Amino acid sequence: FSLRNYKYLKLLQGSGVIKAGFAGDQVPKCCFPNYIGRPKHVKVMAGALEGEIFVGPKAEEHRGLLSLRYPMEHGIVTDWNDMERIWQYVYGNDQLQTFSEEHPVLLTEAPLNPKKNREKAAEIFFESFNVPALYVSMQAVLSLYATGRTTGVVLDSGDGVTHAVPIYEGFAIPHSIMRVDIAGRDVSRYLRLLLRKEGVNLKTTAEFEVVRTIKEKACYLSSNPQKEESADTEKYQYILPDGSTLDIGAARFRAPEVLFRPDLIGEECEGIHEVLVYSIQKSDLDLRKVLFQNIVLSGGSTLFKGFGDRLLAEIKKVAPKDIKIRVSSHYFHKYAYHW
Repeated sequence: FSLRNYKYLKLLQGSGVIKAGFAGDQVPKCCFPNYIGRPKHVKVMAGALEGEIFVGPKAEEHRGLLSLRYPMEHGIVTDWNDMERIWQYVYGNDQLQTFSEEHPVLLTEAPLNPKKNREKAAEIFFESFNVPALYVSMQAVLSLYATGRTTGVVLDSGDGVTHAVPIYEGFAIPHSIMRVDIAGRDVSRYLRLLLRKEGVNLKTTAEFEVVRTIKEKACYLSSNPQKEESADTEKYQYILPDGSTLDIGAARFRAPEVLFRPDLIGEECEGIHEVLVYSIQKSDLDLRKVLFQNIVLSGGSTLFKGFGDRLLAEIKKVAPKDIKIRVSSHYFHKYAYHW
């Protein structure tokens, strides 16, 4: 039995987005939101929405008629049945059009995840999908490889989890890994709250996806939030699906502040910059200098406009004086750690 004749399938599984494709491809073959949609209303007319369960682009397209549910929360699978349906969809005719038995799988997961999460995933892949082999990798290590480095520290902030992983010569340093469960979905929830205070009530699961889109298009990180509070923020005009317009003001920079100040939503954990600096400080003394000079950003929540500049400014406040700090991101950032 040799795995050399097989083509590897890469399945990159985030709390918000699933990406899948084959080893050697420049970009993923498929990329879609990691949720399942079920019709909210009983079918009453011919030609209405056909089907009980919707996955991928179809769920996205009909989301106004569906109740949407994410099977992953903070990097951990909470609904294995829905997760299995999504994996089935990846192999199916709408996406990769291949047989699971023919491809070993490289699956990614967040560091410091419960062991039983990995065990259950392995059980499903071997028993339901009959894959020839499975390898579970840490997302951050792949991010670093994507930039051509083997030593550095990866700050990965996605939809469900933020973590900092120092890596030396291609191996993660386990005792230095830091993780907080504050990420993009928390920013979206906080933005929804801020919009509600401005009189815009977006409460359904489909409307939450509208909030996520507003976040991606309108939000940015301010280099000086206090100063921005007193100044007039330039309003961003967003056109809602029904054609009406929404003017978004201070919420544009207030929502992403959650990443640096989790206390805004009542969470008693470190900000994203502290997670990064603490993980470097938990590493070997001789390594710290090289880690500060090789900070790599990855994940969707690092794509906010102004994120890199703000992170650099915050690191300088808590890092040792006179140390050189260099923050970089992969040029193809959307797929950075993934391909």
